[in-house]
Amino acid sequence: MQRLWLSASVSAAALAAFSLTNLASGQSRDNQLGKVKFETSCASAAQAQFNRAMLYQHSFWYRASQKAFEEVLKTDPACSMAHWGVALSLLWNPHVPPPAKNLGEGAAALEKAKANPPKTQRERDYVAALAEMYKDHDKVDHRTRMTNYTAAMEKLAAAYPKDDEAQIYYALALNTSASPGDKTFANQLKGAGILEKIWKSQPQHPGVSHYLIHLYDYPAIAAKGLDAARRYAKVAPDAPHALHMPSHIFTRVGYWKDSIASNVRSAQAAKESKELHDQLHAMDYLVYAHLQLGQEKQAKAVLNDMKAVTGYSETFFVGPFALAASPARFAVERNAWAEAAALEVKANPAAQVLAMTHYARALGAAKMGNVPAAKTEIAKLDELHKVLIDKKDAYWSGQVDIQRQVASAWVLQAEGKTDEALKGLAAAADAEDKTEKHPVTPGPLAPARELYGNLLLERGQTKDALAAYEATLQKEPNRLLAYVGAARAAERSGDKAKARRHYAKVVELATGADTVRPEIAEARSFVGKKG
Repeated sequence: MQRLWLSASVSAAALAAFSLTNLASGQSRDNQLGKVKFETSCASAAQAQFNRAMLYQHSFWYRASQKAFEEVLKTDPACSMAHWGVALSLLWNPHVPPPAKNLGEGAAALEKAKANPPKTQRERDYVAALAEMYKDHDKVDHRTRMTNYTAAMEKLAAAYPKDDEAQIYYALALNTSASPGDKTFANQLKGAGILEKIWKSQPQHPGVSHYLIHLYDYPAIAAKGLDAARRYAKVAPDAPHALHMPSHIFTRVGYWKDSIASNVRSAQAAKESKELHDQLHAMDYLVYAHLQLGQEKQAKAVLNDMKAVTGYSETFFVGPFALAASPARFAVERNAWAEAAALEVKANPAAQVLAMTHYARALGAAKMGNVPAAKTEIAKLDELHKVLIDKKDAYWSGQVDIQRQVASAWVLQAEGKTDEALKGLAAAADAEDKTEKHPVTPGPLAPARELYGNLLLERGQTKDALAAYEATLQKEPNRLLAYVGAARAAERSGDKAKARRHYAKVVELATGADTVRPEIAEARSFVGKKG
């Protein structure tokens, strides 16, 4: 029997994916992964293999790319750039710090490249630039090394202005090293400008469309990424990540049906090729999108399938993050506070993964009035925050701090200290507005400003609540609960016309809902009234 989350509209061809063994051995159809030409001084037979390896690399298919670069070395042992390729593959997703084991192995690969230097200065410069990502990796934090690498790639791109690969990797580095607090998106727009030009001459290059999506993956500029989102899956339909990445933009603009279609295909392709982190990542995005359409049964079906996924590495946090976030968001999005408070905390070395569950448990306990339990969870968030501070992880320590502030505010509300609670939620919302979500997640469990609106509404400050909800919708378009809150706030403040518009959006979003939640029934009733 077909799983609920596997839409019947998805064709067998769309779900087809080659096994990792076939891909790495070169038995793929190159036109299904795009086209890349990365010139090297390697033997001609090895050059063709090198280009194939780069196809996988540009779609973040790292196990396949590493294996393909190793095949290059079997064909041409003197091809030192293949060692560069192995080292590049071992970094995995550049938006996420790689496991320590990978850093050691990648550094060793670069040492091999240095011991037998590539034949051209250009290739030696590539090796030197990548070395910045590995230099003192056991002493220097990931962000500092990424910043150093970006500076090296800027020099490389300037030295070889006609080398598209240098420009493409510089554009990607501009994004991964960008300051989370820069709301001008200077790095991102600079990188996008580079890639938009290359796209005109290389429309089938997988990295161009892929990295444009990442560069535009921010609320204020997300609409600019729709063309790239529509292109990428067509350029590389056999790459699981290429099938998933469009949903980053679809999530930013609130195109939930498109996101679901994208991630159904991606999750299945990743499962077929045993890319378990990619599979879980796509499924987390699926859960979020289904919940925005009121499709609780389908979201639950995805959750059940996620629990069956085993064999992934616990030291790479993408898969574990999805497994922690999805059950938490399933409870919080449904206001199922007892369920949230009872979530199981699964052991993991990543503090930000553990924080997701403790945060949901804290919210659930506070909402139920169980202050001691909520304070216990907040104490855990304090511990995890300190761990991330010690690791000099500014981004995730900041996110956990926001979670801690939100949970603490709801404890204050449970204790009857509403004024203090409102101040706490306002501060958390302001802090969250100054940052951006990480690519690992489709969004926070609940936007802090939306939660601020909830408390304002409870207190009867309807106009302020409406402003909070509408501000949330600017950052998180087509969020179901934000529209519910906005509609209620507008209705209670006497703005019937605006209430009708917001309730109508709730009805529109929930057209295919598989569960009629009270909020949806309320919206349908309001819209159905005359006058």
